[in-house]
Order: sequence, then structure tokens, then C-alpha cells
Amino acid sequence: MQKHKAGELRQKEVINIIDAKRLGFVSDVEVSVEKGAIEAIIVPGRAKLFNIGGNGDLVIPWSKIKMIGDDIILVEFSDSIIK
Repeated sequence: MQKHKAGELRQKEVINIIDAKRLGFVSDVEVSVEKGAIEAIIVPGRAKLFNIGGNGDLVIPWSKIKMIGDDIILVEFSDSIIK
């Protein structure tokens, strides 16, 4: 996979290739200072009524990213690994 800067990943839409579900847009990244690498991307969870009772953020490990395009990030994971 090509190298990417954290700022380039922000505001890209994330799509799960297992079920073609649109998960949302990257809002942040998890970085390992020791390794100097991005470990995960973070997509805000879906809020319910008036932003109360949302499902929490989706933390998607870097290893689950399959492709990064100009506007979209394709990931492959099941619900069981969502943090």
C-alpha cells in the first residue's frame, strides 16, 4: 500500500467491501509515536436523536484497509472487530 499522510485521510468516505455499507467519513487517526505509523482510522458513530445515544466511534485498524482512493477508503471487516 502507498504511503499516506494523516491529513490526506481526513474527510474521505469509508466503505466496507464485505457488505458495501457506507460507514461515514474519516474524522481522525490513531498514531503510534513509537512506530511512527498510523495504526487506525476513526469514523464517528451514528448518532440517534439529537446526537444522544450514538453507537460510539468506529476504530478501524490499518490492517483492514484494502485500498485508498482520491475520495474513498475501502475496508474489509466484520462487526465483531469494531471497537
